[in-house]
Amino acid sequence: MKYDAAAPNAVFLASLRPALERIAEPGRAAGMAAYMKSAMPYLGVRSPEVRRTVRALAKDHPFADVEQLHSTAAQLWGGAEFREERYAAIMVTDTRLARGELGLLPLYTAVIAEGQWWDYVDSVAPRLCELLLVHPATMDPLLREWSRHANFWFRRAAIIAQLPAKSATDTVLLHDVLAANLADREFFIRKAIGWALRQQARSDPAWVLDFVDRHSGGLSPLSRREALKHLG
Repeated sequence: MKYDAAAPNAVFLASLRPALERIAEPGRAAGMAAYMKSAMPYLGVRSPEVRRTVRALAKDHPFADVEQLHSTAAQLWGGAEFREERYAAIMVTDTRLARGELGLLPLYTAVIAEGQWWDYVDSVAPRLCELLLVHPATMDPLLREWSRHANFWFRRAAIIAQLPAKSATDTVLLHDVLAANLADREFFIRKAIGWALRQQARSDPAWVLDFVDRHSGGLSPLSRREALKHLG
């Protein structure tokens, strides 16, 4: 499903930057940009404060429907001048109105393709999990495709997509997206593999131990260390 173009929430958009500027700590901005190696500047607003601001504005100026939310988030993402505005674009989708809405997939895809950094990918991954739980017939083959994508950020997204799933994790899918990337030497992939296994160990430690044992020859030391972090 794709949403028709809808007028964005103009009041929300007009209110966001002034609200962020009021709580910004300009002295933090340069350090935040340096830490993220970001060419896009920061205002100097901590992520929890960005989230609180987004939620407050959405409550005061609610979205009429998911189409308007999508249009607003897309405009925020595409027109951002500060990195916090891009964070806000992802955060507006963390709501009951947007949860599990397949029409938002183009936005999430754009975040990965255009953002190409871990903060963006890791922030959008929970939305992918929600889509997988509601639309497995669509998302399962897509995540498998992404797990072999030429762009490793899509592969990272596929690997960590099920982090919030807990006992609902599709372990067949998890196994396959992990196995497809075991030979990759990219740090962000190896770290993601370890993270996914460590999270799965919280709900199914036996599965993780079995995976680590069966793939001991291909699992990087970093991934193995992360996977077994809480298993002794």
